[in-house]
Amino acid sequence: MFNLDLLFENLTNPALLFFILGILAVCVKSDLEIPPTSAKFISLYLLFSIGFRGGQELAHETFDTEIIKSIIFGLLLSAVIPLMYFYILKMKFGVFDAGAIAATYGSISAVTFITAVSYLESLQQPIHGQMVAIMALMESPAIIVSLILVSLYNKNKEKKISQLEVFKHSFTNSSIFLLLGSLVIGFIASEKQALGISPFTNDLFKGFLVIFLLEMGITSGKKLKSLFQYGYYPFLFAIMIPLINGCITAYVSGFITDDISNRFLFSILAASASYIAVPAAMKNALPEANPSLYLPMALAITFPFNITIGFPIYYFIVLG
Repeated sequence: MFNLDLLFENLTNPALLFFILGILAVCVKSDLEIPPTSAKFISLYLLFSIGFRGGQELAHETFDTEIIKSIIFGLLLSAVIPLMYFYILKMKFGVFDAGAIAATYGSISAVTFITAVSYLESLQQPIHGQMVAIMALMESPAIIVSLILVSLYNKNKEKKISQLEVFKHSFTNSSIFLLLGSLVIGFIASEKQALGISPFTNDLFKGFLVIFLLEMGITSGKKLKSLFQYGYYPFLFAIMIPLINGCITAYVSGFITDDISNRFLFSILAASASYIAVPAAMKNALPEANPSLYLPMALAITFPFNITIGFPIYYFIVLG
């Protein structure tokens, strides 16, 4: 039977409540806002902190066949998910929007991952460093696969998409570059040296996460309005597809690893949708795609669904 206590605990999480407060601020037309420069700093801090701590954890890991299988599994997830849904989306939205949405849901959300890490910590579950590396690696395959699919089905052959340029951008994107860089530095730094900045990397993390989710709530509230012109389909897709991906992955990941935390994080990565790296990549590689469609789907529907309802469901399946 589903654990309602787990759901209630997640619904009373301060991080989630501040996210809801941000949406409420938009609904009541409050002038509450987080300055863009502050929001940018906080997002960079969160990526730096999770990357550095992941690198420290990774330094203590023994590289075995399970880690190799986990990396391959993560890469396959990111490549297969857009391949599965592109053809369905193409019938409804056309080639360009289908490619952008497929990339969005095949790629991952670093913020959802960070929130999931905080969720696991509240349940006193250990976090393993390899999952940070896998998260960073899963950002790119979905973008590349989706753009290849768009190239194959695009009738306007005059517009060519450079896969090399897309591949390069997906790794030099500021979020991924900082995450991977912090991971490497955390891996190289000694435990004694890392201890010197631990008050910054560890103690401040949850406070900054709460403020960031407040800003995410405000942004989500503003984006949600633009979706209504597309009818019910985007709403249905943005809830059902992450739920399907997360539930299936929570079960299938049991064949890759027995670790509860890793299986839960795999399900979160499969269920999440990118609203940072993918929009940046689509802006350059696929400007014909409509950002007022795929961005609110990921940010205003899938993200809040995952952190409210999704987390307890995926965790329940993993425990089962």
